[in-house]
Amino acid sequence: MSTKVLIADDHPLFRTALVQALSGCLPDADILQARDLPETFGQLGREDDIDLVLLDLHMPGNHGLTGLASIRCQYPAVAVVVVSANDDPTVIRRALDHGAAGFIPKSTGLEELTEALNTVLDCREWIPAHLSRAVAGIEGAHEDRDLARRMAALTPQQFRVLAMVADGRLNKQIADELDIQERTVKAHMSEIFHKLDVRNRTQAGVAFRRLELVDPARRVD
Repeated sequence: MSTKVLIADDHPLFRTALVQALSGCLPDADILQARDLPETFGQLGREDDIDLVLLDLHMPGNHGLTGLASIRCQYPAVAVVVVSANDDPTVIRRALDHGAAGFIPKSTGLEELTEALNTVLDCREWIPAHLSRAVAGIEGAHEDRDLARRMAALTPQQFRVLAMVADGRLNKQIADELDIQERTVKAHMSEIFHKLDVRNRTQAGVAFRRLELVDPARRVD
């Protein structure tokens, strides 16, 4: 069976570069594409045999590590490699702690991109060699690993509820959107509080917001 890869990125030129790199190391690969996070989840829902997702951290609908955490929660068998213009070692460390199989900066050349994909497809972690020491030396990473462990304990439905709580939705609004009973939402909230070790909705929302990152391309100096 051929490997099925989903490229989730809103930049057509970078998607083309990824397709070219994949054609070199996986000539028989079945390559799918998505331009935003909703389309990414649409593809994951329709195609139950996707092996690898190449995920842009800052495409529409994705806010930092929220998309990565959501995919890892709902589709744990799918490997996810983060691609981003933000190659801050702290961001790379956080992505790895939240389950990324690798991290590819968008500045990566075609030859190194092919090497990265070959490494990941061989079930080995890949990050740029020149950043490996800096990533390994990040202090305070245990806090993110603890958050990642707690987030991973959530069921897919609980993760959806948490995301809506962080977005300011009320229980009734969440129930209507997910087509469930309001008492079911309350039951999910109790489990979310327990698994995240928080006491209320505000703290739960803060925990979710810790997954967000600042897009360096959109910073205002």
